[in-house]
Amino acid sequence: MDIFLGINAIKRIETYKFGVFKLQQGLDASVVDVLLQRVQDAQQRFKTSPLASVATLLEKEVVVNSVFGTNTIEGGELSEQETALALSLSPEQIQNTQQQRVINIKSAYDYVREVSVAEQWHPTLDNVFEIYRKVTADLEAEEERNMPGLLRSNPDGVVTQVGNIEHGGVYRPPQNGDDIRLLLESLLAWNIKLAEQGVPALIRAPLVHLYFEIIHPFWDGNGRVGRVLEAGILYADGFHYAPFAQANYYLQHIHQYFALFNGCRKKAAKKSDFPNSDFVAFFLEGLLSTINHLHDRVNLMVQRVLFEMQLKHLHDEKTLNNRQYAIANEVLKMGEGIAVRELRQAPWHQALYSKLTPKTQSRDLKNLLELKLVVKDEKDHLFPGFVDLSAR
Repeated sequence: MDIFLGINAIKRIETYKFGVFKLQQGLDASVVDVLLQRVQDAQQRFKTSPLASVATLLEKEVVVNSVFGTNTIEGGELSEQETALALSLSPEQIQNTQQQRVINIKSAYDYVREVSVAEQWHPTLDNVFEIYRKVTADLEAEEERNMPGLLRSNPDGVVTQVGNIEHGGVYRPPQNGDDIRLLLESLLAWNIKLAEQGVPALIRAPLVHLYFEIIHPFWDGNGRVGRVLEAGILYADGFHYAPFAQANYYLQHIHQYFALFNGCRKKAAKKSDFPNSDFVAFFLEGLLSTINHLHDRVNLMVQRVLFEMQLKHLHDEKTLNNRQYAIANEVLKMGEGIAVRELRQAPWHQALYSKLTPKTQSRDLKNLLELKLVVKDEKDHLFPGFVDLSAR
C-alpha cells in the first residue's frame, strides 16, 4: 500500500463558530519518505541490540530524561537531578508544586503505556481526558477556569491566545467549547482513518501532536498532553523507549519546536501544498537522533555491565587487590574521566595508602593500566578500560 496515496487530501470540518478547520497530511513525500526509512532502519537496529540485559537501567534513565524534558518545555523549574529525586518520592513526601508536576507527568506516561498495548489501540476522547487529569492532578490551577476533565470554553469577553512574536506570532485557537469538542473528536477519528489507510504511526503521531496544539483544547497543560498523546501512538506501534525520550529533543530545540507550530499553521492558511512537512520532518529527525542516542546508551550500558563483571571476577581470583578494585570502580563511576592528581587527593584514596609507600601506589596504578582496566589520555585523565580514547 502506498502510504502517501492521498497525502494532500483535506478533511474539512464545519465548526459552529470558528469557521472551517482543515486536517491534512500536507507532506512532501520526497522529503518525508527518506527520513521515514532512516527512522525505521534505526529502530530495527535498536531492537536487535542487547536491550534485555540493561532494560531496567535504560527504562529508569529514559523516564527521568523524558519527564525532565517535557516538564521543562512548559516552565518546570527542577533540574534533571532534582527530577530524578522527585520521582522517587512517595505521595506523603511531595513538598511542592514542582515535584507534583513531574510525578503527574510520569503518571500520564505510565497510563498511556498501559492502555496503548491493547490491540489496534488509538487514542480516544476518554484517553485524552484521563491524560489531562493525570497531568493536572493535585496542582493548583495555573488558570482559574481550568477544570480537569473539561474542555476549554471561553466565556464572553475572555479570549485565549497562544504563541508569541519570537516564535512566529500570536494565534487565536477556537474559543467555543462545542467547536473544540467537535475538532478534537474529528482529529481522533481522522487518526484512525489514516491508520486504516496504512499511514504509519511515524506520520500520524506528529500530525496528531501538531493539530492538538493548534486546537488547544484545555486552559493549560496542552503541550504536556500533546506530547503524551504523540508518545502513546508511537508506543502502540512498538516504539517503547524513544517516544518518551523525544521530549528531550524538543527541549534541546525548543525555539524551532515552538516556531514550527505557527509556521505550519501559516503555510496552511496560505494554501501551501506541503504545510506540515517541516514539523513532521523535524519530528522524524528528532526521533532518528533519539533512537541513535538510545542505541549508543544501550551499548555503553552493556559495556559497563560486562566491565563490572570482569572487575569482580579478577578481584575474586586475586588478580586485583582490594585497592586496585576500589580504584577501578571509582574510575568507572566517574565515567567521563578523572585526573590522576584529583584521584590521589580524594580522602578515600589517601586512606587506602595512608600506611603504604608512594611506590606501592604507583605500582597499583601501573598494574591497572597494563591490564587495560583503566586507560589514560594525554592530559593524565583516567577512564574505564572499555573507553576508546581515539574516538574522543
